Amino acid sequence: MAAKTMIGVIGGSGVYEIDGLEGAEWVTVDSPWGTPSDQILTGSLNSVSMAFLPRHGRGHIHSPSTVPYRANIDALKRLGVTDIVSVSACGSFREEMAPGDFVIVDQFIDRTFAREKSFFGTGFVAHVSVAHPTCPRLGDACEMAAKDAGVTVHRGGTYLAMEGPQFSSLAESKMYRDVWKCDVIGMTNMPEAKLAREAELCYASVAMITDYDSWHPDHGEVDVAEIIATLMGNAEKARSLVSRLPGLLGARRVPCPHGCDRALEYAILTVPEKRDPAMLAKLDAVAGRILL
Repeated sequence: MAAKTMIGVIGGSGVYEIDGLEGAEWVTVDSPWGTPSDQILTGSLNSVSMAFLPRHGRGHIHSPSTVPYRANIDALKRLGVTDIVSVSACGSFREEMAPGDFVIVDQFIDRTFAREKSFFGTGFVAHVSVAHPTCPRLGDACEMAAKDAGVTVHRGGTYLAMEGPQFSSLAESKMYRDVWKCDVIGMTNMPEAKLAREAELCYASVAMITDYDSWHPDHGEVDVAEIIATLMGNAEKARSLVSRLPGLLGARRVPCPHGCDRALEYAILTVPEKRDPAMLAKLDAVAGRILL
């Protein structure tokens, strides 16, 4: 039987649902990694299965540090998701990446420090490559969908993942922009992208620009009221982008040409007789393909 595509959308601030879903239903998915941020909205668009998870929970109850990233990725994998599209509000370090624009991120610098970043650990060790942490095939689809939706979109960019919840100091903002050469800044794509790779899921990151962080001499410090106003407009654009993805990806799933769906092929180092049974049980969805 041919594999089927299931698109998982992790919605950031202001993006809490998918428009036009057929057979829409909020479902509860239990995970051994904790309780996901919220129920997951399932249904289909253009005969392609969809799953939507509000990253912060409906009503925005989770801060960037308390989002249950492992439970979220595990729950989506258990549902049968094959491709994850992350949409999240971000600040911009580039004049040309203006508020209201979208950036298809392809690199990250992870500065978070208060989060569990792996499904693996003592008793079951694995190392996956995140040299190229996003899926170019999925990024292509997001770029095409954005353009078709009339969104100004930039392909490629480095996302600085900060812990938060406070915004950057002026000194930090200048360092990230001028010294580290980052393009956008946000608080939520790490460890999300790393966990998606461990779960052998294709992952694309769509950064929705809301502000210029604090480096820009003509814009000053981050203004939360302005961010929220821009965020609402971005949310409508994001829903329009998402609605076009099924037509671009199609219902029939083929192996990822970049190997995202085979990331664990040679990653597990712990020999079978030394693997912790408790961890083995928790990894039934994430690593089930290679543990069968």
